[in-house]
Amino acid sequence: MLSSEKKAEVVKEYQMAPGDTGSTEVQIALISTRIRDLQDHFTKNKKDIHSRLGLTKLVAKRRKLLKYLKAKNADGYRKLIEKLGIRG
Repeated sequence: MLSSEKKAEVVKEYQMAPGDTGSTEVQIALISTRIRDLQDHFTKNKKDIHSRLGLTKLVAKRRKLLKYLKAKNADGYRKLIEKLGIRG
């Protein structure tokens, strides 16, 4: 679970305009942060199968949002994946 301070920090870093909290870029950044937190959780708790299902759902949601962003704004897509360090 993301703390409100960490969430606000991620939103501030990836927002397109002041007050932007729901753009595709912000959503992908928040999901990526949650995925990284869950990956750390799984290094300590290898048998937590129920949370692993949640991780799978988050990865699928991020993949769908990335596909949407690539179709609508290919330049923004490339910048975002480079900034987040995902996809290769």
